[in-house]
Amino acid sequence: MEIKVIASTQEGAQVPKEEANIFAGHMAGVCYLKDNIDTLLNEEQEKTLRRVNIIQESGHHSPFDHFLITMELVDVPKIIAMMLNNEKAYTTSEKSARYRKMELPEDEKKMYDKWLEIFEKEIKDHYQKGCPGLFTDDRITKLAQENARYLSSVFVPTTMTHTVSYRQFNILYSLFKKEAELIKNETDPFYIRLKTEIDNLLKKFEEIPYLNEKLFDQKQRNLSLFDHRTNRPIISQYGDVYKIKYEGTFAQLAQAQRHRTLDYQLRLPQTKKFYVPPILKSNEVLTNAWIEDCKKLANNYPQGMLVEIIESGKIENLIMKAKERKCTMAQLEIDNQTTASIEEIYNELEKQNHPAAEDLKPYNVKSSRCTFPDYKCPNQTPCGFKEGIQGERLI
Repeated sequence: MEIKVIASTQEGAQVPKEEANIFAGHMAGVCYLKDNIDTLLNEEQEKTLRRVNIIQESGHHSPFDHFLITMELVDVPKIIAMMLNNEKAYTTSEKSARYRKMELPEDEKKMYDKWLEIFEKEIKDHYQKGCPGLFTDDRITKLAQENARYLSSVFVPTTMTHTVSYRQFNILYSLFKKEAELIKNETDPFYIRLKTEIDNLLKKFEEIPYLNEKLFDQKQRNLSLFDHRTNRPIISQYGDVYKIKYEGTFAQLAQAQRHRTLDYQLRLPQTKKFYVPPILKSNEVLTNAWIEDCKKLANNYPQGMLVEIIESGKIENLIMKAKERKCTMAQLEIDNQTTASIEEIYNELEKQNHPAAEDLKPYNVKSSRCTFPDYKCPNQTPCGFKEGIQGERLI
């Protein structure tokens, strides 16, 4: 066996679209290769371009996936980032709300700052006194920011880098164009606002010199995040492949959809309801104040607003999700939801006497992933959430 690198990303480079087409033409030639890749790389360009034209016209577009484009998206609305991140072929890096204080419009900033201070106090009262070495002020601030973030709009600007193939970039453009058409007559304020943001994204995509109409989606697909078939009931399914529904926040969904082995969709609820962080629940005054403040921001669509989430996939990929998200260092909401999902699916599989129940059994526990029989925590420093390891943490 021999392996050699024939292409790589160069930071700061923007290869002309013509060269991207030639690269795809070389990759297409591999299917008919008689010698080795060097033969293709050194062939006459006219021959390569003929092959490019053939694959463009025939719809055999996979060779165009070999060429990658990395984009920086600045001040992109969070919901647009979620729509991009729900498609399968990508790599993305996004500014975290856990590690930074968010820049927000005045009404959201006022609420965010108020609750950031409250969360810091509550976390200190619950955790820092017992283990000050583990719950440093910096760590407490990060946890407080993660929870105060629930008050920020799902339209809040964020910054991300996003890598897709040359082909996928064009598919995305055509799918966003289709989504804009699908929702153009919607009267819900959410979709009216979303349509404006999609139009802005399309204009920016049109400034990038890699649009190629011949690579637009040809399979009559839609963007995958929003389930617009609201007149169709969601029927749960339990087996080696499962499908469930539950309420969760935009923030949790943004975490969950990064598990690209699982599929996620959302439906907007008829009534606006909001997630209450568990650390507030023992205090009725704080709980009521939180809900009232969420309601004041309801028209901004806070990330803490509950939506209907549809999750589907294979049992083995649900287990893989548990090994990532059932952790005291993970967002608490997704940790708890993963526990609830596994319990629901396991119980139904048990009723059916389905063999997949045995696969899921070791993970049907309240405790964190560090207690799984086949998982070893890579962290050298203890997390400090003793009750979290047992499944009862509050933050």
